[in-house]
Amino acid sequence: MIARYRRKQMPNWLRQILDYSFVLVGAFFVAMAFNLFLLPNNIASGGVAGVSTITKAVFNWEPSIVQWGLNIPLFIAGIVILGKNFGAKSLVGTIILPFYVFLTRDLQPATADPLLAAIFGGMIVGIGIGVVFRGKASTGGMDLAAQILHKYTALPLGICLAVFDGLIVLTASFVFSIEEGLYALIGLFITSRTIDFVQVGLNTSKNVMVITNQPEEVRRILLNDIDRGVTIFKGSGGYTDEDRKVLMCVVQQNEFSKTTRAVKSIDPDAFVIAMNATEVLGEGFKR
Repeated sequence: MIARYRRKQMPNWLRQILDYSFVLVGAFFVAMAFNLFLLPNNIASGGVAGVSTITKAVFNWEPSIVQWGLNIPLFIAGIVILGKNFGAKSLVGTIILPFYVFLTRDLQPATADPLLAAIFGGMIVGIGIGVVFRGKASTGGMDLAAQILHKYTALPLGICLAVFDGLIVLTASFVFSIEEGLYALIGLFITSRTIDFVQVGLNTSKNVMVITNQPEEVRRILLNDIDRGVTIFKGSGGYTDEDRKVLMCVVQQNEFSKTTRAVKSIDPDAFVIAMNATEVLGEGFKR
């Protein structure tokens, strides 16, 4: 997409402008979703935004102030504890998102239906975060808290993220209702799926692995008839302990059936494994 369009040919200053633009635009999408869909319907679908939704309902605290009050200390803690340079772009995302939330706080809710709010709010948040990620940045928040927990425990990072988001959704279930907690889970799920979509797009390819007794013939047909590159790995049979060649070929979705037919025409007994490949860069695919 545009973030990758001849990125390497761009001068550094233009790449920086593009990245910062992604951060600013993505954060605005997140803020709009928060004030139009999530906050008015008490949908606390994880993260610092979820915490600010709960504190708004319980203490009537301004959400943008709560988000600043959590984001900035977490960013500083990340630098001190994790010893990483999170970059100026992430700092911009950490500060600008609550600012956008403050600017759009008087917008009228887009819907009073919590299911619609969870679906469309989660989708727009996912688009916004995905765009921020395209700018090689983040909006801070619970991502940093999860990284800190990950450092001091044996828990995988994904589990750490789930712990914080789960606690926020569980708290929302007590503060609001079980139903609204379930809506928050729906929003959280849709957000994660939308982020993946923004990152990798709709184009899916197939990574085809072929184990055959006729590797040279299969290699030739993949190279000549399918017109795709082939990588050959050396392997050995787990039962026979015989040396075998394993062929790997990445093809477009619409080429998969043709590929399997071509392989089977050479070796009907070939063992074929196909896996989804959602991000393929290189000759014949995206540059």
